[in-house]
Amino acid sequence: MSFSQFLQVDELVAGMGSVQDCEELAYKLLASLPRSRLATIQRRIAPLLQFDVVGSLPAEVSLQIFSYLPFPTLLVSALVSRRWQALANDQTLWKALCQSRGWKWRQTPRLHTFNAAMPRRGAEWGDSDDEGMGDSDEAEDFDDEDMPFESVEAAKAELTLMHAELDSGFASMSMSGGPPVFSNPRDTLYALSSSSKSAPAVKGGRQRHSAPSVLKTLQESSFLKPNYKLLHQTHIKLKNRFLSSSYRLSALQTRGAPTNAHTNTIYCLQLYTYPETGKQVLFTGSRDKSVREWDLSTGIVERVISGVHNSSILSLCVHNGYLASAGSDRRVAVWHLESNQLVKVLCDHEDSVLCVRFDDRRLVSCSKDRTVRTYSFPDLELKVVLGAHRAAVNAVSLSESFIVSASGDRSVRLWDAESGKLLRTFDNHHSRGIASIDFYPPVVLSGSSDKHLRLFDMTTLQGWCTSPDYEGVAPTANAPLPFPILASGSNNAGLVCQTCGSNSIESLSGPRAAADRSGARCVHGDLVRSVALGEDFVLSGSYDLSIKVWDRKTGALVGDLTGGHTGRIFCIGFDSKKIVSCGEDQRICIWDFSHGIDTSFLP
Repeated sequence: MSFSQFLQVDELVAGMGSVQDCEELAYKLLASLPRSRLATIQRRIAPLLQFDVVGSLPAEVSLQIFSYLPFPTLLVSALVSRRWQALANDQTLWKALCQSRGWKWRQTPRLHTFNAAMPRRGAEWGDSDDEGMGDSDEAEDFDDEDMPFESVEAAKAELTLMHAELDSGFASMSMSGGPPVFSNPRDTLYALSSSSKSAPAVKGGRQRHSAPSVLKTLQESSFLKPNYKLLHQTHIKLKNRFLSSSYRLSALQTRGAPTNAHTNTIYCLQLYTYPETGKQVLFTGSRDKSVREWDLSTGIVERVISGVHNSSILSLCVHNGYLASAGSDRRVAVWHLESNQLVKVLCDHEDSVLCVRFDDRRLVSCSKDRTVRTYSFPDLELKVVLGAHRAAVNAVSLSESFIVSASGDRSVRLWDAESGKLLRTFDNHHSRGIASIDFYPPVVLSGSSDKHLRLFDMTTLQGWCTSPDYEGVAPTANAPLPFPILASGSNNAGLVCQTCGSNSIESLSGPRAAADRSGARCVHGDLVRSVALGEDFVLSGSYDLSIKVWDRKTGALVGDLTGGHTGRIFCIGFDSKKIVSCGEDQRICIWDFSHGIDTSFLP
């Protein structure tokens, strides 16, 4: 319609006198048209009848409404219109979502790990002792038409990619010569989504561990303002990688390589990020009596700590600039990392020290001598000796107010960290000695020589176990726990573990039970030597050469990682991007789930 025609219409409407007159005229005009034209007019005036209530509100009110939406709904809402797209992409919404999960933006350099060739699996190992395990008390050993087309397609592609990553499936590995090759459809999806090609080789024959950043240069990414939607979606992608076992396997150390690597069995490890620089490193302890610090971006040993222990280092803990190591020489050594100075050596245990942990207030160690000892920190004065266990105390964990210990006597004990008072004993928590433990109040995770894991909440006795052996046995009478009682949503309150009395969240009736009893449910085939408790997942490493990933809420197996080790696995650790493991075969394996994803802004 031309401008002159528009004026004529405007003058005609003005001359009608009232809105009712205009309405009557419009009706008569429409009534004079054939039905086919009426349908066309209906389609043209339909958008005029629509009203965006949320979009018409002030931005602050609209954002308040959007703040109640979960992230999948925010992604879909961005497809409605340009107005909704702007609201759904608002950084304050995504920042709140990230903060609710504890996800922070860090402007740190991207870690490019190496990719060392992995030898064939299947090398024979002798019956060498695992010094890090004590004896048990058993007899035997143990958007719409006003949105740009490109924006709609980009949003749809992002949403499609997110759903595609939820597909299940394990990565397959080829070990015939050279580095392992993993095939997984998700690798192709990520390659297409980032429009990047295969990572080029770097000097020394090593390849990039992760694909190039989606940004133009690393320097540019280092100075970008926080993008909390990107941060949130990156964490979701990484979580889905864990769910689908889409990883790339590389070795930080193999037997005899690099030249300054450990020369014997590696018993323990821990990932650590320096708070001043944001640089992440890996500390490892070995039977060669040394602790080594590895630069994960280069694969180089940056520091060797030795000359204090005169036998195997069985456990280490790194926190806030300090490192504590424990060994079979009955010693606990504490180092200050910045000055590289030995702070103190503790020699109070009467047998091998199997585990050491510390925080800002105290250090706790446990030993084959059946005791747990607590020290003040950082002055390292002996405070309390806890001696209720009947066998070697294999593992210990602590929080601000509590200490949890696990022993070969098959029990888990909860202590008051300040006074040393025994608060609760979970006897016969496993059918055999307990080898490993992790604790984030009030949840305890344990692994045992009975080949099983158990996770339960100490306040509600709710949890799960990989063993299907449950009976309706009431929990033993104990004093109330000093935790706030949490509400439980379990529908199986009457189902109680026959050993420790904890209520299982999984019912053993129906098809799932039949599958479990028939052996279809995959569990470890040997002692569970190391466990790690995360926000979404639980990890376990075993003598059976495998690492398994379990859903924390349900106990369902979501990942089974094999092919990295040829000897027993002694220790595992993980963060949102990777799993690290070490063991009898002198290998340090890195299972990278961040390949092809820019993670330079993650801690």
